[in-house]
Amino acid sequence: MKIQYRFAATLLLGGYCSALFAQDAVEPVVVTATRYAFHASDAPYASEVHGHDEITHSGAATLYEFLGQYTSLTVMPSYGNPFAQKLDMRGYGIGDGYQNIVVTLDGRRLNNIDMVPQLLSAIPLASIDRIEITKGSGSVMYGDGATAGAIHIYTRDISGAQVAASSGNHGVATTSVSAGLNNDRAALTVTSENYRQDGFSDADTSGQRDEASSNNTHAMLRVYPSDSIELRAGKDLSWIDTYYRGSLTQTQFDADPQQNGGKTYTHQKFNADNTTLGLSADLSDSVKLTLDSYAEDKVSEYPAWSYKFNYDYRSNDAALHYQRDALALTAGLQSFDGQRTGSDNRTGKESSGYYVQGHYQAGSTTYSAGGRGEKFRYRYTPTSGSALSADHNLAAYDVGFNHRIDPHLSLFANYNYAYQAPDIDRFFTYDAFYNIVFNGFIAPAQSRTLNLGVNRDSDTDRMQVTLFYTALTNEIYYYKTGPYSGSNTNIDRSHKYGLELQEHHRFSDRLSASLLYGYTRAIIDTEDSGGGAYNGKDLPGVPRHTVTLGVNYSPTASSTLALSHTYRSDAYAAEDFANTFTQKQAAYNSTDLTYTYRADKVELYAKVENLLGQHNGQWIRDDVIYPVNFTTNWRLGIRAGF
Repeated sequence: MKIQYRFAATLLLGGYCSALFAQDAVEPVVVTATRYAFHASDAPYASEVHGHDEITHSGAATLYEFLGQYTSLTVMPSYGNPFAQKLDMRGYGIGDGYQNIVVTLDGRRLNNIDMVPQLLSAIPLASIDRIEITKGSGSVMYGDGATAGAIHIYTRDISGAQVAASSGNHGVATTSVSAGLNNDRAALTVTSENYRQDGFSDADTSGQRDEASSNNTHAMLRVYPSDSIELRAGKDLSWIDTYYRGSLTQTQFDADPQQNGGKTYTHQKFNADNTTLGLSADLSDSVKLTLDSYAEDKVSEYPAWSYKFNYDYRSNDAALHYQRDALALTAGLQSFDGQRTGSDNRTGKESSGYYVQGHYQAGSTTYSAGGRGEKFRYRYTPTSGSALSADHNLAAYDVGFNHRIDPHLSLFANYNYAYQAPDIDRFFTYDAFYNIVFNGFIAPAQSRTLNLGVNRDSDTDRMQVTLFYTALTNEIYYYKTGPYSGSNTNIDRSHKYGLELQEHHRFSDRLSASLLYGYTRAIIDTEDSGGGAYNGKDLPGVPRHTVTLGVNYSPTASSTLALSHTYRSDAYAAEDFANTFTQKQAAYNSTDLTYTYRADKVELYAKVENLLGQHNGQWIRDDVIYPVNFTTNWRLGIRAGF
């Protein structure tokens, strides 16, 4: 590990810090998080972008795999569940960090109203055009939960047909089919993808393997009745069936992370049905109207426990866009109605928000400013007992600028005020007998983030360096008083700061290197619930150092060899707020190798994950360890276009 860290540090000092897997040329990157297109080096905020070619050539089988191995995000299964993984960036912790990131798919929010992570396993990897990660900004356009930033996933339109298939050890197999028609008056794209695995661990005590399967379909139709109008309709369907493993003790993990730990595996099913309807219309040369409506019906079920939740989400987004000369303005209204129905209650979280976001370019300087107001309403209606309700009125704003010093160098800064309204699970907890009881309403979290950065770009090099500082009040977490008891509450005051480095460097047409590096500190300043025991301590589950290193080499014009390594330093276990547990979160290491050969419209690839056989895991507390990426996996695949 020391050798790996020194190698990464040497590259940093040498200036090769990157955003991953540059191709034959370092091309300009466009970002659109504020619904206004900037070249990344001209944007008044920090960003990280991964395009379709990079995603495809990574050899990743799932979106979670790509995000965990090839981006700056920390990605971990939620208590062992590989299809509902948690995300973190900028030091909010692997326990609750995913609730501090807004994730959208073609503009539709994927965040849930409860503590279930965003269901990214329902997105076909082959349908993705690009992934745009906005850091420390996004609260004006996207509101609730954008305290760390936002992740925007955009799908693509295609013409013709593309098929892909892969097979590997542990019964991992993938297939995908994409087909599209595209002309002046209409565009239709359909992508269907299947993933399955036979299990990475030993069978549990009942003989069940940790097997899983998912079937996802994405379809989008765009119709252009005139040159100034676009009508769109989309459908996303997903069926996921998974058995996932439980935790191990430290002794069990050290002896064999593939063992079952003497437990039975958890069986969970997800079904999701999402519908999108939208309209874009040019009202004049400088004014554009967009209207989008989303409907999401989702079911989460644990068959062995007869435990089932039905989710019903409805949201609308209306915006006017004005652009003339140096000025661009967007004003919008957004509404959301989310309901979760269980066997004995119906619980909902509703919101309505309005915002204005503007950009103005004065010579080589771009200024940005925006504000948002949002009202939240909570409703809990049990089949018996008292109903509960609560309301919040929250606000956000963002100001920033970007100044281009010369054609290759620019500076940017922005100040962002954001909020996180509590999810509906935060109003309930367990007593000492594991009965669900009312927790009491808790306060929303509020953050203030300052970003300072520099961009450098040229024909062979693209670099971004960002310094950030975040001050928070009422950061939300779960205060444990026993193994099965505690309360949802707020950290009174906390702060985070760090450094982020990205660099793409192309040495020649055949050789390129890349690195993402992050240094992060997350500190609890004061917290009354811990009786002072948490004051001045590190927020658990936050590594100080993260490194994603990649080298691409093309031995021939038709082949590419890609070597990557992901490293996250050790941290305190996810529940160790007092920093006193005996066991810490161990450092994470994974080395991956991918070889690709292209012949006309056919591409063959071979990938080996965790080449060195590292035993990685997620430490929740002492002797509660969930193995993660603990086997060496190989896969052979083919892609073809028609």
